[in-house]
Amino acid sequence: MDTVQLTDAVDTTPVLLKVEEAARRLRIGRTTCFALIRTGQLESVMVGGLRRVPADAPAAYVTRLRTTRKTA
Repeated sequence: MDTVQLTDAVDTTPVLLKVEEAARRLRIGRTTCFALIRTGQLESVMVGGLRRVPADAPAAYVTRLRTTRKTA
């Protein structure tokens, strides 16, 4: 089997982000990101003892902010 084909088949898109990575995507601090997680505004999951944020959660959070702002 060709090695190039194996490399092309590997999906490197992250499914889960570290809290720090999610904070960087949102352009906020780590502490603020943890506060959003604690209040349930930003989705997160536990993997073993590690807190992770689904890769689509930061965008979903921003969408909710924009929707809330339009209705207010």
